[in-house]
This record gives sequence, C-alpha cells and structure tokens, in this order.
Amino acid sequence: MSHLLFPHLCNGCGSDLINGYHLICLKCYQHLNETGFASLPGNPVEKALWGRLMCNNAMSQYYFTKDSLLQQLIHQFKYKDNKELAHYFGTLMGETLQASARFQVPDALIPLPLFPDKEYKRGYNQAALLCEGIAAVLQVPVLNNAVLRTRYTTTQTHKTRMERWQNVEGVFMCAANTELQQKNILLVDDVITTGATIEACGNAILEDVPDVQLSIATLAYAAA
Repeated sequence: MSHLLFPHLCNGCGSDLINGYHLICLKCYQHLNETGFASLPGNPVEKALWGRLMCNNAMSQYYFTKDSLLQQLIHQFKYKDNKELAHYFGTLMGETLQASARFQVPDALIPLPLFPDKEYKRGYNQAALLCEGIAAVLQVPVLNNAVLRTRYTTTQTHKTRMERWQNVEGVFMCAANTELQQKNILLVDDVITTGATIEACGNAILEDVPDVQLSIATLAYAAA
C-alpha cells in the first residue's frame, strides 16, 4: 500500500520501481558504462597518476561522458541535494571494491575535502556521501576532518592540465591531530579527469603522514 501512496521512482527516467533498494531502474542502469578498473592493473586512472602520486591502486566505477545519464545523476547529488543518490552510488562502489582481488579493505575512508565556505553553501560534501555508502558495505570509518582544504579554488572545468595543477597546488593539508600513520587509506571523490586535484590531496597526505598506504576510488572517470 505504501508503494502505491508513495511510489518509488527512478532517479534517471522517473519510471516506477519495484525494488525499493535501487534508486535507478534496470534500463537506466544499463546505460551506465562500467569501467572494470577495480580488477584491471594499470588502468587509465592509475596511468594518469603514474609518476605523480604513489598509490597502491586506483579505480573509477563508471566512464563519464558529457550529456550522459551519469552526468545528469551526478548533477542531482552534487547540486540538487539528492544525498540519497550519492549514498546509493557509494554502496555500488563499495560492492565493487569488496569484490575486487586488488583492493584490500582500507582502514579508513577520506573524502576529498571541499573548502569550508563551499561545503557550507552546498550543505554537504558529495565525496563524503559517497564515502558513507562505501563504508556501509566495507564497515570501515569515514574520516571527514582528517584532510583540510585551506583555500578556495575555482572550478577545474575548462582549465588546461597545467592550469588544473596550478589551481590546486598547496591547497590541502592534514589536520594536526590526524592519526593516519601506518594506515591503509582510501581517498574518494566523485569524478577524476586529469587527476590534478587527487594528486594534490594524495601527496599532501603522503608528505604529512609517515608510513601511510594510499589508494584511490572515484565514481566516474572522464578522459582528459
């Protein structure tokens, strides 16, 4: 009866859903282009970071293309307050990581931080919501305040590779009371393109914390 009064609609196309767990219908899900990177050593995300960031493994769940269904769904949880959708995608990432023979279960998850003013205006950090979904599957803690973003940066969209790197250089630092030493950390973000932001954040962690192991997971990979 509750399904009739409050129908569960697909976040992609608006069609009625039967399975209450999923937030997108099977037809829409089939339009999401999975990468398989979690099981692929030397995948494009790892290649993008070679020589720039020392990480154990890196993966993205889906390929990102302009004007795609995935772009529409990311826009919903990034700018339209659809927090449930971000958590849902996080659980899918968690299931993929759990099934991967390459990724060890991390000791903790770190969401790529937003500048505090930006997070305050948005009301949340979308990377933190993805982390919560991953954590629900892997049963590990999310360290929301372990890494700080120390200044505001303009959007990376439409910048060249060099401009992206210059835009985020020196932006991140670990909090003074962060206890990451000798831990296996998974750094999480929504989309990776050139990897400049992930690189800056990951290197800040490696420089500030001795004996830390770092891996990367993003929801989407957009070829630069």
